[in-house]
Amino acid sequence: MPAGAFKVHCLRVMDEVQSRREVVVITKRGKPVAKLVPVEQEKDDIFGFMKGKGTVEIKGDIVSPILTPEEWGDLY
Repeated sequence: MPAGAFKVHCLRVMDEVQSRREVVVITKRGKPVAKLVPVEQEKDDIFGFMKGKGTVEIKGDIVSPILTPEEWGDLY
């Protein structure tokens, strides 16, 4: 993509790179000068990280507090 066209359509091009996950090479006088690439998503996303890892088994009470108010003492 020529630099002039990129300058005019910069925001639209950035949106397309993000949504299509495609690289855009920006040229100046027909020579590549820059590359616009999509940002890699962070790998430590908490949602879905256990997908495909087998089954999950809940043991015990997962609703009630672990410690009583007396056991919390000064921590509370």
